Amino acid sequence: MKLALALSERADLQKKIAELSERLNNNAKVQEGEDPAEDPCELMKELDSSLIKLENLIYRINNTNSLTKSGDVTITQLIAKRDCLKERLRVMRNFLNTCSQSVSRYSKTEIRIRSTVKVSELQKEVDAYAKQLRETDEKIQELNWTTELI
Repeated sequence: MKLALALSERADLQKKIAELSERLNNNAKVQEGEDPAEDPCELMKELDSSLIKLENLIYRINNTNSLTKSGDVTITQLIAKRDCLKERLRVMRNFLNTCSQSVSRYSKTEIRIRSTVKVSELQKEVDAYAKQLRETDEKIQELNWTTELI
């Protein structure tokens, strides 16, 4: 099984577990004299089975990510880099947006507000990080589709 398929299966299992949790909560209580729509004991068995499958799959995905290299870098390192690039871009784009906003003055006697950085230089830096993020994500996707799950 390719790593990408394992990631898809993991997402499906996570959705199934969330649905089982909802179904368990919906069948937690009933009016006296009535039966629940679904048997909570059966739902718990299904939840246990799904969680065992998920645990095994997560272990195999993490093991594969930590052992598979692209050059000198593992998939785990690429994922960490991607996550930090996303966060850096989020913060920088918010800052850039704030720097770019103009402040209206009603008269020449009001205090002038100006940006603390050169917006054009910051935009070039944001663009460079965005490119780096795209390239990192593409490399991860390529490895996901070419790597066999360990």
